[in-house]
Amino acid sequence: MSLTPVKPVLVGDNDLAQRPSRDEALKAVRTLLAWAGDNPDRPGLIDTPRRVVDAYGEWFDGYDADVEKELSRTFEDVQGYDDMVLLREIEVESHCEHHMAPFLGKAYVAYIPNEKVVGISKLARVVEIFSRRLQTQEVLTNQIAAAIESHLQPAGVAIMIDAEHQCMTTRGVHHRHVSTITTRFTGVFKTDAVLKDRFLRLAKG
Repeated sequence: MSLTPVKPVLVGDNDLAQRPSRDEALKAVRTLLAWAGDNPDRPGLIDTPRRVVDAYGEWFDGYDADVEKELSRTFEDVQGYDDMVLLREIEVESHCEHHMAPFLGKAYVAYIPNEKVVGISKLARVVEIFSRRLQTQEVLTNQIAAAIESHLQPAGVAIMIDAEHQCMTTRGVHHRHVSTITTRFTGVFKTDAVLKDRFLRLAKG
């Protein structure tokens, strides 16, 4: 069977790989079902490969999204506003690169404008795009901060993510309700302890 050519897709920060066809993905799910010890042809599982592939298409659609496009439209008429812009409790739905297990939580994103601002929905969208890729929470935190800093060139960026990892709660050590907190501070948030503390207090309400 000939495969339909597909364009290379971004796998990591630098590596490119050829994306398999949908048929190859369906066969891979059938293989996993059989490896788990079940019959992929039984009625309850016959449509599972299709459902799984469709779900993966949604969970990992961040690979096809463009962060630069989201942050490209900025506004310079801020009438001298130079204080913190903070979004609290942005939903994080991601998957760790080690087990492909979900980690779920909240992101807190802030920046100090330096002549230009961006629509607040775009900040949430940046979190969503990076979340819908395979990585660690530490990398996710850095990616969000780096994108905002690169495109908005603010006086400073502050990111905090608080999430529970199902690779820890449903397997391995099986410790439930343990959350992981990661932070990233740049610019004035890194050099000004008072400002950093203000962000942390406001983020947690």
